[in-house]
Amino acid sequence: MIAVLVNCIAVIAGSFIGLLFSKKFTDELSDMIQTAAGVVTVVIGIQMAFKYDSIVYLTLSLIIGGMLGYLINIDGAILKLGSKLERLTRRKSSEITQEDSRKNFSYAFLNASVLFCVGAMSIVGSFKAGVEKDYTIIFTKSILDGFMAISFTAAMGIGTVFSVLIILIYQGALTLLSSFLQPYVSDLLLSEISACGGAIIIMIGINLLGLKKIKTANFLPALVIEILFVLLVPLVKNLIFKN
Repeated sequence: MIAVLVNCIAVIAGSFIGLLFSKKFTDELSDMIQTAAGVVTVVIGIQMAFKYDSIVYLTLSLIIGGMLGYLINIDGAILKLGSKLERLTRRKSSEITQEDSRKNFSYAFLNASVLFCVGAMSIVGSFKAGVEKDYTIIFTKSILDGFMAISFTAAMGIGTVFSVLIILIYQGALTLLSSFLQPYVSDLLLSEISACGGAIIIMIGINLLGLKKIKTANFLPALVIEILFVLLVPLVKNLIFKN
């Protein structure tokens, strides 16, 4: 769990640095930062998305996963959680600055949570930390997340820092369950998860650039669908060929 805590600390530190600088930014400069964050997010997503082994798996996973997420309304649930966190942490004073009103706490919380957790580095790093006590990947991810937290907080606000709650639960669970899950994780599975996660990250970038409003969290079930394709399709093929 040490590596997970380091990752959380990096995001917290980056978020407060971003918050410190954001107070000195004009609306125009903040828009420029959000555009830069959006472009970088798209680049990261594209790099990950092209790691796919099967474009068919990726396509079906995004479509089916998006439909399931829409029916469950995952995006709405996360936004509600963000709103509750905002109410719990809101200053008792009724005086709210223009900067506070311009930022969207729930939106920042949602996008940061998705960005920091959907990558393959979260899975591989958690497994290595839990089984081999090798923290290299998580420490590297922590550095990247810290810098992204700076730009996200500057662009969207303090809601970014609360993504550490999701990181702590998600990566912490993976680390604790790593011994059980590791036998099922192959290079193919990691590449497919990375590709699917990359596609979702591209959606975050599109949102930041203001090109289209996409409910990115609704596509999170696509990661589960992708895993099922990788694990179950070979089994089905073997049964068919045996018969």
